[in-house]
Amino acid sequence: MSTTAHALPVPTVRQDATLIGLVGLAHGISHFSQLVLAPLFPWLKEAFGVSYTELGFVLTVFFVVSCIVQALSGFVVDRYSPRPVLFAGLGLLGLALLGYAAAPSYWMLLVCAVLAGMGNGVFHPVDYTLFNRKVASSRLGHAYSVHGITGSLGWALAPAMVVPLAMAFSWRVALASAGGLALAVLVVLWLNREVLSLPGSPTAPASAKPTSATGQKASTTAGGLDFLRIPAVWMCFAFFLFYAMALSVVQTFAPEAARQLHAVPVTLVAVCLTIYMVASAGGMVLGGFLAADPTRCERIVAVGIGLAALVALSLALAPVPASLVPVLFGLMGFANGIAGPSRDLLVKRSTPENATGRVYGVVYAGLDIGQAVSPLVFGRLMDHGQYTSVLVGLAVVQAVLIASAFNVRRVRRTATAAQAV
Repeated sequence: MSTTAHALPVPTVRQDATLIGLVGLAHGISHFSQLVLAPLFPWLKEAFGVSYTELGFVLTVFFVVSCIVQALSGFVVDRYSPRPVLFAGLGLLGLALLGYAAAPSYWMLLVCAVLAGMGNGVFHPVDYTLFNRKVASSRLGHAYSVHGITGSLGWALAPAMVVPLAMAFSWRVALASAGGLALAVLVVLWLNREVLSLPGSPTAPASAKPTSATGQKASTTAGGLDFLRIPAVWMCFAFFLFYAMALSVVQTFAPEAARQLHAVPVTLVAVCLTIYMVASAGGMVLGGFLAADPTRCERIVAVGIGLAALVALSLALAPVPASLVPVLFGLMGFANGIAGPSRDLLVKRSTPENATGRVYGVVYAGLDIGQAVSPLVFGRLMDHGQYTSVLVGLAVVQAVLIASAFNVRRVRRTATAAQAV
């Protein structure tokens, strides 16, 4: 049955700001959940009598499950609606965090990691479907910028919240508080649920037709695997896999490698990651303005990540004073942040209008795979004291990212030219 689609009016700044804020808030909880356990490893190791390798396996389970769910949830988002999937994801995260807090054994941590991975896996398909379908195209760069900023702040909040609570009370109180925060955000989103409804979805008013924020008709056809035949989709997948590998090195090993190479005091090492994340959020603000012109997104990615690679090489090879190491981490974070919104536009420009959830689900599954694989590679280098190799390897992965970004553009242009013939 066919209907006549009437273009929806372009949303106002206030409407877009409300949607972007709510989605960003939820995205922050997703990233918060990814780093909430690692700072508590010293407490968990003692409580359950396990090794760091066993605790690291909990995170591996989390990211493997998240990867699978992320790829599959995009189909659910396209078939039904992003809103109920978002609510389910937040609910699962809250339940998993409370489960961590009450866990009587190591094996229960693994069960909760499965639940947390299921919850974490829904966010990118949900978030980008809402942005691409509801936000005015002229403000998409800013939407992606806020999305990245809230993610970075979620990462920064996790250790800043749970470590002081664990020191003051216990690790169980810290994780219970984290679970309460996730559920509180779910309540906020539920109270504003109308903002998260998608035109043309089962949860939207019956009179609404599926259109993009620019008034362009969006197909209501859901399901199907035709998008997997688009080479640019797989190029984006590879790009995000390497992006996640680089991020994992920064989050897990780079501060300790820098400490070993430059005799950095432990007190300074502890703030390197926080400085990196905060600076990354600042870089994304600038990156949101630069991404206003989508035709230059590959060049912005190249410049931002290229600068970050040069900083990594400096940390690896130059005689850097210990006091300068946190500053260099901040510079590296700011450079990566600049590239963030343009990074997301790479996917947007390669996505069919009727397959947003599916494409973002598959592409962003590369993030989880990269974060699961990277510790296996770089952790071995750390175990053998190859600290310089860790930072040089980080720079190499970032260089591959630059090549991947331009390869996405090349594949996309080749496909466009072939269609025009």
